[in-house]
Amino acid sequence: MKFLTLILTIFMTVTGLAQNGDIRLDSTKNHEIKLNGLFLILGAAEVDYQYLLNDESALGLDLMIGFDDYDLDINYHITPYYRQYFGKKYASGFFVEGFAMLNSTNDYVDYQTNGQDGSIYYDYIYEENIVDLAVGIGTGIKILTKRGFIAELDLGIGRNLFKKDRDFTIIGKGGLQLGYRF
Repeated sequence: MKFLTLILTIFMTVTGLAQNGDIRLDSTKNHEIKLNGLFLILGAAEVDYQYLLNDESALGLDLMIGFDDYDLDINYHITPYYRQYFGKKYASGFFVEGFAMLNSTNDYVDYQTNGQDGSIYYDYIYEENIVDLAVGIGTGIKILTKRGFIAELDLGIGRNLFKKDRDFTIIGKGGLQLGYRF
């Protein structure tokens, strides 16, 4: 129930902030949808929606779901973000972003036990669906064609806030995304 409430809160916040954008009378396209090709190779599907607020900034929501447990221990992540662009074209070129990532991963926890003879034993327990919230920053570059096709390369780093005793306190975000502006 807490997870559903958090998802709804994030969605309502992004939707509410999107309504505060400048009203333009021209025909500038202000929606983007992208697919991360790098994660497809690594065993996950990542879709990104972005709403352009003006020529220098945008709000977005990124959803990734892992489908290959062999290469990737990530179950999913939901990442709202804000971007500031520094390019000459409308909302393209070099950018920096701030993001909050709700992520779920699988983890191995090792426990050390001492035997009666003084020997040390290590037990590994596999825990599924460990959920945490990370805050981070990122940077990248977006290339836009005249017809609205997008190629984007981005990298980001953040820190999980709650499960500090785990080995995944630092998280990464990034990829090579292809998409379309409409």
